[in-house]
Amino acid sequence: MGLALPGVAGAQSSLDVVDALSATTLVNGALSVAGGCQTPNRDLITSCTRLETLTTQVPVMLALNPLTTNIVVLGAGLYADGTMRPVLVSRLQGALQLAQRFPLAPIVVTGGVPQSGVTEAQAMRRWLVANGIPDFRITEENRSRSTVENAVNTDVILRQRGASGVVVVTSPDHLQRAMIDFRVAVAGRMPVAGVVAPY
Repeated sequence: MGLALPGVAGAQSSLDVVDALSATTLVNGALSVAGGCQTPNRDLITSCTRLETLTTQVPVMLALNPLTTNIVVLGAGLYADGTMRPVLVSRLQGALQLAQRFPLAPIVVTGGVPQSGVTEAQAMRRWLVANGIPDFRITEENRSRSTVENAVNTDVILRQRGASGVVVVTSPDHLQRAMIDFRVAVAGRMPVAGVVAPY
């Protein structure tokens, strides 16, 4: 672990910040706070989001401020018996890597649509806890039935806890649409970044 960054609330270490800095993460980070991505205008958000490069790399805002940047993992339909499909496990593996690297970052798991009495959020929380993430770090949003509802319902949680930023973790073919929905939901109040979960 490197030296703590002076004056940066909750920064992990200078090594984490250096690792998060690349041409891709710097451009994505700049777009997430400017260029139309942090605005209430959906058309500008859509145009700006399309300029970003989808990546598995750590967003700069998470490296700089993990205390109030929330990791949000998007659900996916469960099997009829309530177990998780491989696509959802993949999303959780991506979130787990971030959660382990940034142990101060709050986590929101979002998804409803119960199967055999288990919501996507419940299944996700159980998986993360079973893989070493403390239960207290995880908040369930378990009413959503779509990505738009994931964003709107999660925004209520983010407002209540005074979040300063969001890192959305989902599948490569879902991330751009999810980032647009979350950016629209937060209406320019905070930056939204994305991380591609590995397949």
